[in-house]
Amino acid sequence: MQISDTQPLDYLVIGHITQDLVKGGVMLGGTASYSSMTAHALGLRTGLVTSCPKWLRLPELDPIKTFRKYSQHATTFENIETDHGRQQVVHHCAAIIGAEDIPEIYQNAAIIHLGPVANEVNPIIIKDLPDSSFICLTPQGWMRIWGNDGHVHYRPWQTPEALLERADAVIISVEDVQGDEDLIDEYAHKTRVLVVTEGFNGARVYWNGDIRHVSAPKVDVVDPTGAGDIFAAVFFARMRATRDAWTAAEQAVELASQSVTRIGLAGIPTPEEIRDASIEVLKGT
Repeated sequence: MQISDTQPLDYLVIGHITQDLVKGGVMLGGTASYSSMTAHALGLRTGLVTSCPKWLRLPELDPIKTFRKYSQHATTFENIETDHGRQQVVHHCAAIIGAEDIPEIYQNAAIIHLGPVANEVNPIIIKDLPDSSFICLTPQGWMRIWGNDGHVHYRPWQTPEALLERADAVIISVEDVQGDEDLIDEYAHKTRVLVVTEGFNGARVYWNGDIRHVSAPKVDVVDPTGAGDIFAAVFFARMRATRDAWTAAEQAVELASQSVTRIGLAGIPTPEEIRDASIEVLKGT
């Protein structure tokens, strides 16, 4: 699908949409899906560069201006509950995305969000992104490795320096780095804004030499899938608009917390939730 006009995008996500195997079927997933749909819900002109088969139907992403790099397979994940916790398995992986795969009319987006989930975004892409764009990273996909059995394991981020130095904002979870606080401190010193999400405990923000924690409201958790990606899109959008990381984090925590009360993509923020979260942020300033 091509963009029908030349108006620049407000928000571009680069990464694989995924097929998530769940009990009873398959669900659309991945940072590319959740973050792009959240950006659209926020009223932003949103685009997506991804890789998947031509036959894969994406009705959920119809409002998003999507460019596909065709691939034999869609990236396919399965989460298996074991006695030792959740084990993630990769069954298939779509093609790698490089700078050459970004259509010219996408390249001047106000916000560019690199959102790999399976090491699929070529890190050197950072060199070709415009200086005028607000560059954002959710690097979890660069911290995963798997063997022939598809079982996913943690590995340290292999090439973080150039990415961290160029990025305007970076979001990781405590789980992404296996709780390594030394590594978190290292990343915080190498980038402008680092946010560390902590699930139901909220998030902490490293900005301008300061650290602040934003607590999450208590909610009934139905499905945590995609909450981090929803958080990311809200944070990046609000950070770009307000240049205030504290305010952006407060709104992102609020909307991500509401998302876990619904299943899958139904967790994308509603207009009412977006309005109420904005009001709460204004009250706190």
